[in-house]
Amino acid sequence: MKLKDLAVLGGIIGIVLMMIVPIHTHLLDFMLIINISLALTMLVVAMNTKEALQFSIFPSLLLITTLFRLALNVSTTRNILANAHAGKVVETFGSFVAQGNIAVGFIVFLILVIVQFIVITKGSERVAEVGARFTLDAMPGKQMSIDADLNSGLINEQQARERRKKIESEADFHGAMDGAMKFVKGDAIASIIILVINLIGGIIIGMTMKGFDFGQAVEMYSIMTIGDGLVSQIPALLISTAAGLIVTRASSEGNLAQDIMEQLGSFPKLLYVVGGTIALLGIFTPIGPVLTLPVGGALAFAGYRIDGVLKKREAEQEMLVEEQQIEEVRSPESVVNLLQVDPIEFEFGYGLIPLADQQQGGDLLDRIIMIRRQCALELGLVVPVIRIRDNIQLRPNEYVIKIKGNTVARGELLLNHYLAMSPGIDDDSVTGIETVEPAFGLPALWIDEAAKDRAEISGYTVVDPPSVVATHLTEVIKRHAHEMIGRQETKALVENVKESYPALVEELIPNVMTIGDVQKVLAKLLKEKVSIRDLVTIFETLADYGTYTKDPDILTEYVRQSLSRQITQQYAPGNETLRVVTVGPSLERKIAEAVQQSDHGSYLALDPASSQTVVQKITEQASKLVQSGGAPIVLTSPTIRMYLKQLLERAMQDVTVLSYSELEPNVEVQSIGVVNV
Repeated sequence: MKLKDLAVLGGIIGIVLMMIVPIHTHLLDFMLIINISLALTMLVVAMNTKEALQFSIFPSLLLITTLFRLALNVSTTRNILANAHAGKVVETFGSFVAQGNIAVGFIVFLILVIVQFIVITKGSERVAEVGARFTLDAMPGKQMSIDADLNSGLINEQQARERRKKIESEADFHGAMDGAMKFVKGDAIASIIILVINLIGGIIIGMTMKGFDFGQAVEMYSIMTIGDGLVSQIPALLISTAAGLIVTRASSEGNLAQDIMEQLGSFPKLLYVVGGTIALLGIFTPIGPVLTLPVGGALAFAGYRIDGVLKKREAEQEMLVEEQQIEEVRSPESVVNLLQVDPIEFEFGYGLIPLADQQQGGDLLDRIIMIRRQCALELGLVVPVIRIRDNIQLRPNEYVIKIKGNTVARGELLLNHYLAMSPGIDDDSVTGIETVEPAFGLPALWIDEAAKDRAEISGYTVVDPPSVVATHLTEVIKRHAHEMIGRQETKALVENVKESYPALVEELIPNVMTIGDVQKVLAKLLKEKVSIRDLVTIFETLADYGTYTKDPDILTEYVRQSLSRQITQQYAPGNETLRVVTVGPSLERKIAEAVQQSDHGSYLALDPASSQTVVQKITEQASKLVQSGGAPIVLTSPTIRMYLKQLLERAMQDVTVLSYSELEPNVEVQSIGVVNV
């Protein structure tokens, strides 16, 4: 064993022996001074710790110091009863505190005991108990947080191991403190009992064995009893205060003194209020301004000085931030930040700033939140955060929508007007500035507030500028949704499904398909405005057919057939009659014969003349369908659906191509025309 180990072991054995072996008064005085020094040391260390674990030995030290103090109590009691003298330290504390008045000494001692036992010890014990309970309850959540950070790569195995060890140490420490506070409580109770024993026993021994009369015995033993109680209770009070500081200490960057000064000085202007209140208290009450004005003035001066220091610190911090920004711009790595492209951007001219400024009544930000929620419900896609910024290069009332840095749509608004769209029959009394509705390209008018009521009476659809922007942005997101789902977004969707259907995901990925394969299928579905919200059905289908083919086009067709109920409800809600343009047998046969197979999949190899003829005939029939109030829907067989869609999508982006297998048997289909070649 090392010398320091032997010293600690010998010290503990010596404490036990002190309860049995009599100690000379000079040595006892020395031990009492050591006891006070230990208590002060523990208090100072507790005040300067930043977190409780920095003083993790405190519970064991608390037990040792309590045992040491009780051993000194036994030794002083022995000397008081046997020799009517317990040394200079005890005598000094008794005579100095009592000031020749025994009643005053007893009252001071009782006050110290009450403060320690009822206030500090009781509160510290409760805090230690609650801290231990909450620390143990929080352990599973902290462990899961560490595991999550480890799995995501935020920390390595060594850091995870250190964090777990810290959590275990915190639990052990708070549990030990919960038990150690019982020593402090028991020590306070023992001090009261020892006081009574010393006083009563001393009076009896003094009168029967020492020959003192009652008055002499009471005076002599009372002073020594009070001194003994004070010399033990003052260190006990210091250690109890240290224990309270330890169990109430929250983790911070500084010690107790720094935290007090920083946090109390965070609001210097409030010191003016406090100083003024104290000054008024002396002016309007009998206390007098002589006592209150210096205190109020000191508080106001302190607030002034602290306010100046905080302003200087803020200025230095701003300069430091500016210097860091300049250094970042100068550094070669700063160019890398310019390479990042936002998924979606909404830029507008300075005239449209009120749309996004909440202080001017703009609700564009709230509308964008609702747009993202709507897209999640309708498409099953988590739309990325939309970057909103003003652009002085645009016209004042102009806005543009960008997808991955490229402009895909633009429009122009008049903030003090309304957009009125005609019901089909124009009213000459409704006049305004002619324009085009940006989302669907319909002719419209910008009308003022005075013409709004007249336009609504005439059947016009009247919307305000924020609604125009919201509708346009929603349609752009739907039209380009397939560009917003990449492998990272697909992985997030897969992880979400895995929480509820782990067996399905484990079978599909990576045994059958990769994240990239799944992403291609989801993108093709979104490109044709098919919602991917029912990921379970999609993954079930991919797991069934992914073992037979890896062609994303064919897999997409299988998924569409599995989503037949969803697709039917999308185009024929409420069992409405579905009005379509039907592809005739000759055209189906011609397209099927033009399909070619290659190592990279199948494709349509139709000559340009035939392609133009097919597109022209379908366009004519679809136009008739649109003119009659229907949506441009083409119905064909499952074998050629995807090839026909590939042929039509360049010329007719809004046309919908469905197959018979994608419709429920109970839906009523009405063909308004058949296309043959």
